[in-house]
This record gives sequence, structure tokens and C-alpha cells, in this order.
Amino acid sequence: MRILHVLDHGLPLQSGYTFRTRAILKAQQARGWQVAAVTGPRYQPGGVAVEHIDGIDFHRTPALAKLPPVLTELHEIHAFSRRVAQVADAFQPDIIHAHSPVIDALAAMRVARARRTPLVYEIRAFWEDAAVGNGTGTEGSLRYKAIRALETWAVRRADAVSVICEGLRRDLVSRGIPAEKIMVSPNGVDLSLFGEPPAPDLALAESLGIANAEVIGFIGSFYDYEGLDDLIAAMPMLVAQRPAAHLVLVGGGPMEAALRAQAEASPVARHIHFVGRVPHGEVERYYSLIDVLAYPRKDMRLTDLVTPLKPLEAMAQRRLVAASNVGGHRELIRDGETGTLFAAGDPAAIAAALAGLLADRGSWEARRVRGRAFVESERNWAVNVGRYEPVYRKLTGGGVSPGSWLRPPVSA
Repeated sequence: MRILHVLDHGLPLQSGYTFRTRAILKAQQARGWQVAAVTGPRYQPGGVAVEHIDGIDFHRTPALAKLPPVLTELHEIHAFSRRVAQVADAFQPDIIHAHSPVIDALAAMRVARARRTPLVYEIRAFWEDAAVGNGTGTEGSLRYKAIRALETWAVRRADAVSVICEGLRRDLVSRGIPAEKIMVSPNGVDLSLFGEPPAPDLALAESLGIANAEVIGFIGSFYDYEGLDDLIAAMPMLVAQRPAAHLVLVGGGPMEAALRAQAEASPVARHIHFVGRVPHGEVERYYSLIDVLAYPRKDMRLTDLVTPLKPLEAMAQRRLVAASNVGGHRELIRDGETGTLFAAGDPAAIAAALAGLLADRGSWEARRVRGRAFVESERNWAVNVGRYEPVYRKLTGGGVSPGSWLRPPVSA
């Protein structure tokens, strides 16, 4: 089996998107399948045509000059499609597997139609909702509706669709997409990357001023939807109950300046520590210091539909997890068993949940064991990747109906 993956971006960039991609491709290679990847024109790691990283060939699409809105996207689709076609001519894939955003599916669709190669479209989040989540879009706007309609059109014409969670599957079914066309390939982790948790880095703890502290931590990107402002707002109430509690925030992003200003104005400012971005190889040192990983995502369409990767990575490393009770978290966390859930957008509820967890140290080890066992049995990529095989086999054995590509997009 030869699978060509069409991606927005890839390694060596470090992100949840690239970690999932790497896990899928490495697990497919471990099954004996041949894989290659093409990344889009928006991602330029250095101007090279091909990079061989971690045993995977990443073919790059040249950068493009900026044009007015809409024309830019059309130009990108055309150029990306041309690059995918070049790689497909050399690689001769049995399956073209495009990953969101929808612009990738549209570029891959042209090539799949021309080659009569089956197309699988994998959706990790809806592009229009992701734009709302990161502050570059508005729900219900004309652009939002147009992208949603285009997404629906692309899903209807792909030969099979993969989504990362039940929330996305239910949304597509509500749009009239046949349920049997959609497979769920949930977020998972490559357990080969996670050995025994490292011993606490005492020197690092001393340097941060958190030696002997009860440490709440967040490691990731600082987007508004992550709810870190609610977590900072909870800290005075948490410290009132647990005077040794400290918050460590590792990462950066659009909300960083606002969050730093909020923390500086907090009456417990000395209990809140910003580390900034750190090299990926250094992240484990910070994990070693954190007692509870907190994920206080806000309640909105994006977080209700999409499951994040970070809580699974934390469980794989036998860390305690506390998160808001949005839909994406409820698919991952069993309250009181593998983690703790609290009301989204409610600093008092966050403080109460964290205080209760910090006070119940006797339950920690059992929760860590259950969290790790959940990942091993249900969210391990060595197992998860097998979900693709029956879809791939059906498509390569049954062929493609070319008529499905020919109808123009309609509003949804």
C-alpha cells in the first residue's frame, strides 16, 4: 500500500498537527506501507524541494506571492495541486490522503480525479471554527458560511472521510453526509516516545521559584479559546485554599501579552510563572515539575467539537489532568477516574476542582495508572492506525466513481 499524504505543514515544525501527522505516518510505515507527504505553499521551512525527516519524505510546495483575498486561495490551490501531481507521478500512490484545512482537500481532489486515485479527506477541525478560535474569523460571517459550504462540498466528493472525534462526525451527519462514509480516527499518541516519567528537575524548580510547591501547569499555545485567563483568575481563590499552589505557563501565542498583564495585576502574581517557548527537547524537564496539567478551554463550537492532543500526551506521561467539561474533553477524560472535569469559564469552579485534587494526594497514583492504561488501550497509534486499513482496502478494491467529482459547490 502506497499512501501520499497532503498536508498544510509538517516536520520539522513542532505542533499538535505535526505530532499527529508524524504518529500516523510512522505507524503506517510500521505496518509495511509506503508513505510520502506534500506540504502546502503557506509552509516554507527553508526553500528546499524535499526533506527527509525522521524517515519520512516531505515534498515542499514553493512559496507564492500574496494576492487579494480569494485570488490568493485560488492561486494556492492551483500551485499546491500542481506540486501534488508532480509527487504523485513519481510516487504512484494507491491512496491520496488529504488532511485539513479544506484547501488541502481541494488541491488533492484535482489530482485524484485526474489519476482516478481514491481520495480520503481527514478533518482535524473545521477551518471556519478554527479561525473563530484563534481570533481571525467571526462565527456566522459571510466568510464563515462560505468556508463551511466549501467544506461540505469537499466532504461530499471525497471517497471517504476521516475525523478525529465523535463531535466532528455528528456535525457532518447533521449536514446530510452519510454516516457510513465517515470513520473516526481519534487523536492518539506514539507510546514509543514516552518512557518512564523523568525525576523532577530540582535545579529547574529552584530557578523558577517553585521548589516544594504544588504546581499547576499548562504547556502549549496561548490562544483565547484555551481559557488561560480563567485559570489565572482562579489562582487567588486556589492559593487561598492551597498556599503552596503555583501556576507555570510554558509556551506562547496571541494572548501572551494580555495574560502576562493579567498575571502581573493579580494579588498572587508571585505564584504565576511564565516560562515562554522552550525547545521541544526541553519540554520534558517542565513536565517533570508539574503535579497537575490544566486545560481550561472555553465553551465554544471549536472546543465542543474537537478533541485536543495535549491531555493524551499528559496521560501517556503519567501526569494528572484537570480540564473544563467541554465536549472535546469529555471524549477524552472520565471524571474522577482518568482526570478531573470542571465547569468551563468559571474561575471559582476551576479553583475548587484544583484544590480538591491537590488535597487528595492519595488518589494520584491510581489516576495516573488509569490514565496511562486508557491511552495504551484506546489512544495508542500502533492500534489506532489499523482503523485506516479497511477504508483503504475498500477504496483500492472498489475503484472510484468519477461522477462524484463533477457537481459544483452548493450552500449548506
